[in-house]
Parts: sequence; structure tokens; C-alpha cells
Amino acid sequence: MLPETGAFELIFLGAVALIVVGPKDLPILMRKVGQFLARMRGMAAEFRASFDELARQSELDELRKEVEALRNMRLAEPVAPEIATAELVAPDLHTQIQEVHADMTASLSGNGATESEVKP
Repeated sequence: MLPETGAFELIFLGAVALIVVGPKDLPILMRKVGQFLARMRGMAAEFRASFDELARQSELDELRKEVEALRNMRLAEPVAPEIATAELVAPDLHTQIQEVHADMTASLSGNGATESEVKP
């Protein structure tokens, strides 16, 4: 509640409030103070939630950019423009794809399929 508030301080505040406000209006005052604190907590929670939502949204935007870059097989910031992006991501990927393509072409050509039918 209050920083470094002990039992003595709370009793003292209660006694002062009882003397200033009076015993008749003290419950009404306490109810209004409770309602005020509840509104303040609600506003703080809403404020915190809006900042959390903004942080999540910025993280999602960054993830979308990264996914789009991966889809296009491009890096967000290439190291050197003369190096192909595919070589940066996986150096052996191009050779592996060529080997698989050659194997598929060889196996299909044995079944009577031509290379023109194999190419996309």
C-alpha cells in the first residue's frame, strides 16, 4: 500500500480520519477511497496491457519481415552484394539440389520420361 507503513502509522491515520471526518461519515469515505483505488488499479492495468500489446505487435512485425525475407530467400542485410543469398543461407544447398535433380532425371529417363517432362 504505502511504502514503509507499519501498524502504528495505519492506526494513527485511522484515528486522524476518525477525528477529522467523524464516525458517521467514515464508512462513506472509506468506500470512496476504495473505489478510487480500484479505478487507479484498473487504469494502471489497462496502461500496462496497452504497452504489452505494442511490444507484441512490434515483435510480430519483425517476425513477419524475417519470414518474408526467408520466403524470398534473401537475408535482411546481406554481408556482401556479390555473394548470392542462397550461398549465405546454405552453401551446399545448390549442389544438393542439382544432385537430386540429376538422380531424378536419371531414374525417370530409365522409365521412358524425357528431360523436358522432368523440368518444371
